[in-house]
Amino acid sequence: MYNTDIPKREELPSTAKLVRSTIIAAIVALALLVTVVMPSEYALDPTGAGRLLGLTEMGEIKEQLAEEAAADEAAQMVAIQSSADQPATETVEPTVTEPLQKAAPEPKIAKVESQPAPEPTQTKPNWQDEIRIVLTPGEGTEFKLTMEEGAVAKFYWASEGGPVNYDTHGDGGGQSVSYEKGRGVPEDEGQLVAAFTGNHGWFFRNRNDNDITLVLRTGGDYGQLKRML
Repeated sequence: MYNTDIPKREELPSTAKLVRSTIIAAIVALALLVTVVMPSEYALDPTGAGRLLGLTEMGEIKEQLAEEAAADEAAQMVAIQSSADQPATETVEPTVTEPLQKAAPEPKIAKVESQPAPEPTQTKPNWQDEIRIVLTPGEGTEFKLTMEEGAVAKFYWASEGGPVNYDTHGDGGGQSVSYEKGRGVPEDEGQLVAAFTGNHGWFFRNRNDNDITLVLRTGGDYGQLKRML
């Protein structure tokens, strides 16, 4: 099998060439050691080239990290040694002594019959409608109340599973209005006063990475609650 020709003796490098190549390689290696390795690894920069190349700062950071690691290790060793040197403490249970004198008899108190105080009455909001809907990540929905101008509707909504973005607005008769906007809100409640006759309500958007359950309750002076989206 033929691979290659055997070189002739005159084609082989001479001893002088090999020595010169070795010297050149040693000089290059020494230059790299002084200008690159020493500044970047040990923060030693005898020529100043490492500072110009930004390598000295790298070496200083490495040296600082090594010193901090050594200091942390030494502090841990001291803490372990000090905890080992501390004697174990015994738990002493407190002793209870009985009183030397007999307790004086309790004074007699006349019983006074009294009527129990009436329990405070709690008023719950009178909601006309309640909606529960699941929104997937990125999904939005819109609910509107049909209202006359000046009508007042009370509301409460909450997002279970994560906050939502919302926009409270209205439209109708060629008019539109934005009442309030919010980002990353878990719940809200209050009153919605119609600025004009039309549809007034909320747009919700789920910006979470998981499904959320939106709960909306409404009551007050409006016609109907309808889902627009």
